[in-house]
Amino acid sequence: MKKLTGIAMAALLSTVATGAWAQDKPLDIVFTVHSGASNTFWQAVQKGYEDACAKIAATCQMVYVQTDGSIPEQVANMEAALARKPDALITSIVDNTAFDDVIKRARDAGVIVIASNVDDLEGAAGNARQAFIGQGFEPAGYNLAKAQWENMPKDGPIHVLVGISGPGQNWSETRALGVTNFLDETIKANPDRKITYEKIDSGTDLAVTADRVGAYLNAHPETNAYFDTGFWHAGVAGVLKDKGVPPGKVLLAGFDLVPVVLDAMDSGYIQVEVDQQPYEQGFMPVMEVYLAKTVGLAPADINTGNALVYPKDVAAVRDLSEKGLR
Repeated sequence: MKKLTGIAMAALLSTVATGAWAQDKPLDIVFTVHSGASNTFWQAVQKGYEDACAKIAATCQMVYVQTDGSIPEQVANMEAALARKPDALITSIVDNTAFDDVIKRARDAGVIVIASNVDDLEGAAGNARQAFIGQGFEPAGYNLAKAQWENMPKDGPIHVLVGISGPGQNWSETRALGVTNFLDETIKANPDRKITYEKIDSGTDLAVTADRVGAYLNAHPETNAYFDTGFWHAGVAGVLKDKGVPPGKVLLAGFDLVPVVLDAMDSGYIQVEVDQQPYEQGFMPVMEVYLAKTVGLAPADINTGNALVYPKDVAAVRDLSEKGLR
C-alpha cells in the first residue's frame, strides 16, 4: 500500500510539474466571503484563489458582500452560487448557525464545501463543511498577547484595550478570547500588580478604528497597549503619530501583513503582528477540490498558522506583501 501511495504521489507531482492540470470539463468553483472587495487582506486571498484556479483551468468566481460583514448578503450569495450547481463552494463561516442550512443542502446535492479563513466554532460538529483551511484564532490571539507582553513596562500598573473588530463574528471574538485568556492568566500570576483590560467595538475600517480607539486613549491616558483582531490598529498608529506620541508609548499589535501595517511596523508604532498566510487560504481550497475530484482524496483541515512577525522582519516580507503573497 505504501508503494502504491508513493507511485500515485509521484504521478501527481509529475502532473503538477508539467502543468497538466486541466480537466476535460473545467471545474466550477465559487468562493463566497463575508468581506467587501475593498478589504486589503482579501486581495491576497483572492490572488491565491485565482492563481490556483489558473493552474487547474477551472471556472472560478469570488463573491464579496456589499456591506462588510453582512451575513444575510453572504447567505444570499451562497444561495445564488448553488443555483448554478457548482462543483465546489468555498466560504468563510463567520456565524455558528446562519450558514448551516445552505451548506447542508449543498452537501446533499453533492457539492464539495470547504471553509476558508473562518470556521464554525464547533468545526465539523457544528457545520457540514468538509474541511477548514485557516488559522487557529484562539492560539493566535494568545501567542500575540504573550509576545507583546515582553514589551510591557516591567513594573507599575498595566491597562490594555482589546478591540473586537467584528462583534459576534467568530474570527474576531475568538482572537480576542485568546488575548484575554493570556491577560487573565497574567493577572492571576501577578496578584500584587494592578493589571486591567477593557474591550470595545473597534470596527473594520481604518478611519473608524482610529476614531474609536483614539477617543478611548484620550479618555484613558493610562492605557499601555491596544490589541486589534484585524489590521485596523494601523489607523491607530497614524493617530498616535499625528499627535506626536512617540513609538512604544502605546504598544500596538494585531493581525495580517498588509502594507499599511508594515509601514507602521517600520516606524516603530506596531511591535508585533500575526501572519495567517491569506494567499494559502485562497490557493489550498482549490487544490483540495482538484484532488477530491481527480484522485478521490477527502478535503483535509490545514492550519495556515500564527507566525509572529516583528519589525526586524519587515524588509523580508514587504515585497511579498505588496504582491499579495503574504
